[in-house]
Amino acid sequence: MLIAKERTSAREARDEMNRIMSSFAGVQNAQFETLRGAVEQRLERIQQDNSAKLEQMRQTVDEKLHATLEKRLSESFKVVSERLELVHKGLGEMQSLAAGVGDLKKVLANVKTRGVMGEVQLAALLEQILTPEQYETNVATRPGSRERVEFAIKLPGHDPHTGTVWLPIDAKFPLEDYQRLQDAQEAADPAAMEAAAKALEARVRLEARAMAEKYVEPPATTDFALLYLPFEGLYAEVLRRPGLFEQLQRDCRVTVCGPTTLSALLNSLQMGFRTLAIERRTSEVWQVLAAVKSEFGKFAEVLASTKRQLQAVANSIDQAETRTRQIERKLKDVEALPEPEEQPAANVVRLPQE
Repeated sequence: MLIAKERTSAREARDEMNRIMSSFAGVQNAQFETLRGAVEQRLERIQQDNSAKLEQMRQTVDEKLHATLEKRLSESFKVVSERLELVHKGLGEMQSLAAGVGDLKKVLANVKTRGVMGEVQLAALLEQILTPEQYETNVATRPGSRERVEFAIKLPGHDPHTGTVWLPIDAKFPLEDYQRLQDAQEAADPAAMEAAAKALEARVRLEARAMAEKYVEPPATTDFALLYLPFEGLYAEVLRRPGLFEQLQRDCRVTVCGPTTLSALLNSLQMGFRTLAIERRTSEVWQVLAAVKSEFGKFAEVLASTKRQLQAVANSIDQAETRTRQIERKLKDVEALPEPEEQPAANVVRLPQE
């Protein structure tokens, strides 16, 4: 009977313990459910906050990068367009200068420029071949002198005041001496022909010497002047005198020119002027191209800087995503905590026996 009572008491105690453990497990499960719900809500809020912040960061970065890139690109393309327009303009001017090279045919075809006597014919020659900016009229070629030459060609030089070296040109027409020579030739009078030729030679020497004294003074001028004779016949008579042409060049530093000779000389000078202008324009075009090259280099630097900024933003976003994944893993670890194990029967507090 006693043994039966003990068994009954033990069974009741065991049932009571099971009931208590079941109640404790239910409470613990409820607490875990509450904790899990709170953690899930917190995780969801964190994810929403992170998504909102990442979206805000992306929009801000996109707006700033778009504005900056658009501004830089607009400025760079504007500069490039301006430079290319200057290049196009310079090339057009070079083509205009090169179009005048065909004027050299005048020399090869032996074109004679006809005009009136003396200064008028010389002025017509200069006006036809040179531009108004390439020569002057009534020029005091010697500094401080009142003597003025009829025409002077502007040559590029190193004069500190004008930057120009003058080439004096003066027209002379010894009509009386030349007319006497023609009359003697028509009369077939050798003595008169020789006398008239010597008088013409003396007159030409006198005019050449006067030109050298009045108009030639290097470095303000060239070391020679041009004496223009308006008729080919007169020029031929001067060339016919033995040694006269060379002596005038050597002693008086004066070169005698006829219409054809001066026309050829002026065309040669004009070709030199155009070649110099083309060289200067070519230098300007190269400078413009160098500036365009520099702007393209700056444009490449801007693109590289923009690329670095975009890469930095991408790295920041990657880091934020990495941190988010780490938080998610931590929260998953919390969610995966093991259930509390049941205590062994030896540790159960026994109820007092009846």
